[in-house]
Amino acid sequence: MNTLGTAAGVSSQVYRNKYRQASLDKLLRAALIAEKVCAVDRSDAKTIQNPYGSQPSVTVQAIAGTYTPAAYTLTDDTLTVTEEVIVAEHIYDFEQVLTQFDVFANRTDEMNFAVAKAIDKYVLNVVLEAGTGSYTTPVGGFTTAANINVIMSNLISKVAGYAEMYNGLYLVIENTDVPGFIQAQATNGFSFADAALNNGFLTSYMGVDIYVTRSGLFEDDAATSDSGSQTWSNSGHRLFGVKNTATYAAPRGVRFEEKGVSGKTGKEVVCYGYIGAKVWATKADLTIDITLA
Repeated sequence: MNTLGTAAGVSSQVYRNKYRQASLDKLLRAALIAEKVCAVDRSDAKTIQNPYGSQPSVTVQAIAGTYTPAAYTLTDDTLTVTEEVIVAEHIYDFEQVLTQFDVFANRTDEMNFAVAKAIDKYVLNVVLEAGTGSYTTPVGGFTTAANINVIMSNLISKVAGYAEMYNGLYLVIENTDVPGFIQAQATNGFSFADAALNNGFLTSYMGVDIYVTRSGLFEDDAATSDSGSQTWSNSGHRLFGVKNTATYAAPRGVRFEEKGVSGKTGKEVVCYGYIGAKVWATKADLTIDITLA
């Protein structure tokens, strides 16, 4: 009996499949922020030196023509590239040849982004931990719309009066903080509120560029796979500051290698990057650690 004409007799592999797109779908990707708020150095240097001198003390006195020379000190401030971010996979030849998709292209693309995301998380947490400015929000934090204007004005006052302020200001929040911002933007002012109502979440508020990352970027992480040799305690915290007053070094950026391996077909692929981050001592007050109340 020929069963091919019946539903029960047709293998699922006989049907013609249509794929939604020509390549494997990309995973959801969080926004990368560190390069937008930090100065970036991609030279091959392992250390970046930034020595500075002590602040002189000035005297205002009645005209006398006399003075007393004062001592001064020089301090060396250094950024050192100490960590590497790395991931490796093996792509067998049959996985590349016998699939409809370009598996090799997909895996290298996903690995490159995974390394870039890990670098972003590392830099933002190091910068937040090292900043010496601090601020505690009113109860409810950014999720309470009535707090937004109070928080923003207080944060701006923390860095106001410094020449570096004109580099631009930034605020990094998590997606769970967005509802309070949207409500505040839609109810404050006239043309601004109209713009928020028409266009949704606005990425600038009171002259501050707002960057949103996914929940969990700021965390408590004591020397685990996320932090290398660094430690930080950033759960329940957010980051505010002046742009380009912190630096991160990523010599030659994100790189990858492919190599044949004895005993296996296909290629082994490794993606990696070197990283170091620094909030310079002379500018540390311009990086504000926000504690959510």
